[in-house]
Amino acid sequence: MPRLLYLRNSGTALLIDCSTGEPAVLHFGADLGPDLPDLSLLGDPVPPSSLDIPVTQGLIPQASSGWRGRPGLRGHRNGRSFSARLRLVSVTEGKGCSAVITQSDPDAGLTLSTEIKINDGGLLQLRHRLQNDGPDGYSLEELAAVLPVGRAAGEILDLTGRWCREAHPQRLPMRQGTWVRSGRHGRTGHDSSLLLAAGTPGFGNRHGQVWAVHLGWSGNHESFVETIGDGRSVIGASELLGSGEVTLAPGTGYQTPWLFAAYSDAGLDGISDSFYAWFRARAHHPGTRSGKPRPVVLNVWEAVYFDHRLTTLLELADSAAALGVERYVLDDGWFRGRRDDHAGLGDWYVDEQLWPDGLHPLIDAVTAHGMEFGLWVEPEMVNEDSDLARAHPDWISGPGPLRQGPGSPGRLPEQWRHQQVLDLVNPEAWQYIFDRLDSLLSEHRISYLKWDQNRDLTEMGHGGSPSVHAQTLAVYRLLDELRKAHPGVEIESCSSGGARVDLGILERTDRVWASDCNDALERQTIQRWTGVVVPPELVGAHIGPGTSHTTARTHELSFRAITAMFGHFGLEWDVRQLRGAERDELAAVIALYKEHRSLLHSGRMVRADERDPSLMLHGAVSHDGSEALFALVSVATSFSEVPGCVPLPGLLPDQNYRVELAYPAPDSGHAFIQTRPPAWLAAGIEASGRFLAGSGLPMPVLNPEHGLLLSARAVPGPAGKHS
Repeated sequence: MPRLLYLRNSGTALLIDCSTGEPAVLHFGADLGPDLPDLSLLGDPVPPSSLDIPVTQGLIPQASSGWRGRPGLRGHRNGRSFSARLRLVSVTEGKGCSAVITQSDPDAGLTLSTEIKINDGGLLQLRHRLQNDGPDGYSLEELAAVLPVGRAAGEILDLTGRWCREAHPQRLPMRQGTWVRSGRHGRTGHDSSLLLAAGTPGFGNRHGQVWAVHLGWSGNHESFVETIGDGRSVIGASELLGSGEVTLAPGTGYQTPWLFAAYSDAGLDGISDSFYAWFRARAHHPGTRSGKPRPVVLNVWEAVYFDHRLTTLLELADSAAALGVERYVLDDGWFRGRRDDHAGLGDWYVDEQLWPDGLHPLIDAVTAHGMEFGLWVEPEMVNEDSDLARAHPDWISGPGPLRQGPGSPGRLPEQWRHQQVLDLVNPEAWQYIFDRLDSLLSEHRISYLKWDQNRDLTEMGHGGSPSVHAQTLAVYRLLDELRKAHPGVEIESCSSGGARVDLGILERTDRVWASDCNDALERQTIQRWTGVVVPPELVGAHIGPGTSHTTARTHELSFRAITAMFGHFGLEWDVRQLRGAERDELAAVIALYKEHRSLLHSGRMVRADERDPSLMLHGAVSHDGSEALFALVSVATSFSEVPGCVPLPGLLPDQNYRVELAYPAPDSGHAFIQTRPPAWLAAGIEASGRFLAGSGLPMPVLNPEHGLLLSARAVPGPAGKHS
C-alpha cells in the first residue's frame, strides 16, 4: 500500500498522506511538481488546550480524529454507532489519474470506498460508497465529499436566483464558521448555487486563485465552505437526505453523487476551462455523439401558446424553414384535454379533437423541409384534472400513507401551477410513463424531447416516507431507459426554466433551458453565469419577440440576436409576421450563427474583467488561437462619455489578428449613439494579441441594452503590423 497518493493532471494536484492509517488530504489545488519533500517533517504542531496529537483533515472528516467542523459522515444504528472511526484498508491506483481508497470501521460495521479521478483539463471527480456490514439497519443522515481550500482564499462566491432570474452571483468574505447553501426543492432549484467557489479576495474572470465545486445531483442537496478554529478551510457538498430517507439494510450500500471540483490560478475562466474540457471529452456529448452541429431551433411556445391549429403551425414551419431553421419544436398543448395548464398532464395521448389525423401531418411537413421535429412533454407531473389522476389517485406523491379504501392517496401537497408530482417510485406509475413515451417516440418521427418539470417536490413521499432520493433515481432511470430504446433522440432538461441545471441531469440530457425568460438583458447575466460551468452548446438561448413575454421590455433584434448567439441558438417567436428588412436581418443572423457555431461550441470561453459595470465583454477563442468571436454589450448607461479602449482577452500574444465588426453594421438602426465612430470600425484593424489584450481597442458608444459582435482572425506576418 502506498504511503502517499499523489494525483496530478493538467495543472491540478491532489495529495493524500496514507502513512498514519487514515487518508489525510494535505493538498488540493495547483500542481506541486514531480518532487515532494519528506512529508513526515511537515506535520502540524500541537497547540495548548487541545488534542494531544495533530488533528487530521481526513478524506472523511471525523470527530474520532479530532475534527471539530462538519463531519463527513453522520448516521447511527438506533442511536448507536453514531461516531465512526474509519481507517485505511487499501489504496488502488487505476488507469489514468485515478484511485480507489477503501476504509472501514469493523466496530461500527461500515466500509467506505472513495473513487477519485482528475480528468484531462484538471476537473476532479470524487464520490463515496458506504456499505453496511453490520447485522442490522444503518440510518444514514449525511455523507459528504470534502476538499481543502488553500489559505490564500478569503472570499466566497455562489449563485442564487428565482424564476426568470436564475444564476445571479453573490459574494461574501470568508470568516470563521460555516457558509451553507441548502436546496430543498426536490429538484436543483431556481436559487441553486450551480457553482460554489472560494478564492483570493477580489478574484475575477481572469485573475486570482479559485477553488470551486459542483454536486452532480438533481434532488435535494447542500454545499458549504467552512473555516474551523485552527484556520483550515474546506469546501464540499452532499445530498440533503430527508428524515429516515436512507436506511441501509445489512449488506446494502449508498453511493453519493459525483462531486466535481476545479482549481484555477487564472480566475473563473480557468474553472470554466476545466468543466468544458470534461464535458467535451464525453463520448455522448451532443455533436460528438451525433456528428452534427447544434441545429437552429424554432420553439412555437411564444408564437401560439396553447392555441394549436394545424394551419398556423404549418405556416410557422414554412416560414421557419425559409429562414434557415433546422429543428421545429411543438410545445405544450398537443395532448388530451390540454387547453390550458389546469388539466391534462399525465394523459400522454395525442388529442383526437385537436389532431383528428394525429401529429403526422405536421411532422411530415416539418421533415419534408429537412427540419427535425421535437415535442414538449412533462412526464413527472400530473394534473388532478386528468384521466390518469382519476384512474390512479394513489399514483400521486404525498406526505401521508394511503387512506383506507382503494385508490385513495391520503393528504396531498398544495398544488403548484395546478399540478402534483407523479410518484415514479411506484413501479406501475413508472412503467406507464415509460410505455407512453416509448410509444410516442416509436410511432412518430420525433428527434427531440423538450422534457419539462414545472414544480418543486414539496412534501415528496412514497408510502408515507420521504422519497426525493428515490424519485430522483427513478427519473434518472426513466431517462436512461428511454435513451437506450431511442438512442437518436435528443432530450432537453427544462424545469420551469433553469430549476434543474446540474451535471446529474446533464449526463442524461443534451441541453438545458437556462430560464423561461427570453428578455435579452436578463439573459446576459443568466447565460453568463450558467456558462461558468455549462458550455454554450448545452444552454438553450432563443431570440424571443421584440417585447419580452416575461418582462415587457422591448429590445431591437440585434441585441436579442447577439445574446442568443452565445448558446444553443434558436427562436421562440411568431416568425410568420416578419416582413422586409427585419426578416432579412433575422435570416442573416441565422447564417452568421451557422458560420460561427463550430467556434462557439468548441472554443475557450473568455470573459473580460471590464471595469465599467455598464459593459460586458465575452467571447469564444479557438484552442489554436486562430480565430475568435467577441460580444460587447451595454447593459446600462455609463458614467463615462465614451467606453475608451476595451481589451480583447485570450488571444495568442505574439500572433497578429484582423479584428472587424461582424454585426450590426455601423449605420444600422439605433445600436450606436455617437457623432463619429472610431476610425478602425469602418474597415477593421490589424494588431497583435498582446496589443489587443493589453491596450485594447476604442469602442463605439452603444445605447444601453445594445451590443456588437467582433470577429478576430489570425493573419500572417510580424506582430504589430497595422492596417
